[in-house]
Amino acid sequence: MSENCSQNCNSCSEQCSERKEETDFSEKLHEMSNVKKVIGIVSGKGGVGKSLVTSLLAVTMNRKGYHTAILDADITGPSIPKAFGITEKAAGDEFGLFPATSKTGIEIMSTNLLLPRESDAVIWRGPILGGVVKQFWSDVIWTDIDFMFIDMPPGTGDVPLTVFQSIPLDGIIVVASPQELVSMIVTKAVNMAKTMNIPIIGLVENLAYFKCPDCGNTYQIFGESSIDRVAAQEQLPVLAKLPIDPQIAGACDKGMIEFYEGSLLDNAAKILERLGGNENENSSSE
Repeated sequence: MSENCSQNCNSCSEQCSERKEETDFSEKLHEMSNVKKVIGIVSGKGGVGKSLVTSLLAVTMNRKGYHTAILDADITGPSIPKAFGITEKAAGDEFGLFPATSKTGIEIMSTNLLLPRESDAVIWRGPILGGVVKQFWSDVIWTDIDFMFIDMPPGTGDVPLTVFQSIPLDGIIVVASPQELVSMIVTKAVNMAKTMNIPIIGLVENLAYFKCPDCGNTYQIFGESSIDRVAAQEQLPVLAKLPIDPQIAGACDKGMIEFYEGSLLDNAAKILERLGGNENENSSSE
């Protein structure tokens, strides 16, 4: 090893005994696809509304005139098709797979679109799950997508790691709930993203409060929020605090999330637009 070793073996031509090559896990986008910005939606634990936030972000950006898509990487717990009322199966030909399209034109790919019955359990081990996620990126033909949102499984395990390593994320949004324990869980998700050099766009708190329709008072059903403290600690913006709203749950259950009337994620949308979504010439197609 040279005295001037920078520890960056990839940029060094010297063949020394301690040379270590970095493995490239990146997966190529389908040659017929065009995806400009890719945003991962992550959470440190399940049940905090990550799929809801993914759906609302896709709907919000779609309403602003962008062509959006959802890659459902939550392979064993896919809920995106249900929220959009999609029951037909994904089709394909010799060139690749085609995502399903929602009522308002959002492209969606999920394991539920490939299974014989949406209630069938996906009982696969980690490497197979990761392989399916990579195929959703490399084998599916995505058509002129301005923003793709990836609904990630909770935690910091195999599949989130596969997404971070295989797909060129432009940033992630971390979803949390108000409980005190969440501060530790959010920090784990944030630290994973930092370790993988993935930009963190901000935090979204779901189930933040309930506003009584009769008296107008606001109640914090799940306790006092800790999201502002966590955001300050990590030097990240809070993009939104979503209420407990039966209308949102009803829209998801009926497959009508596209028609929920609300602007809960407008602030997040503005930040995404600044990320470069306006610049149509900046394409990440390969």
